Amino acid sequence: MKPSSPGDPRRTFPLTDHSFHAGFGEWRSSWSSSDDEDFKHRQRFHNLSREFLMEAARERAREMAVFSLVVIASVWPVIYMVVTVVKVLMRGRPLV
Repeated sequence: MKPSSPGDPRRTFPLTDHSFHAGFGEWRSSWSSSDDEDFKHRQRFHNLSREFLMEAARERAREMAVFSLVVIASVWPVIYMVVTVVKVLMRGRPLV
């Protein structure tokens, strides 16, 4: 079959690079390696990810505390209004 040119109007699929090479030259068949340098890289990555997750948890706790303060501050007037309406209705005064 004759390949079509890139400007062919009958072509419906996007152009792709057929000579793409993923570069598996350094890929090893197993993840477990006895290299000290490889172990150090994994250890550093593990420490970095652990520190990041701990900092994210602390930041989440701070944000939750601020959010709860905002919720309490915004709910307080609503509660006060409900209490006032109940007191007015309990006195039996006309609403008009």
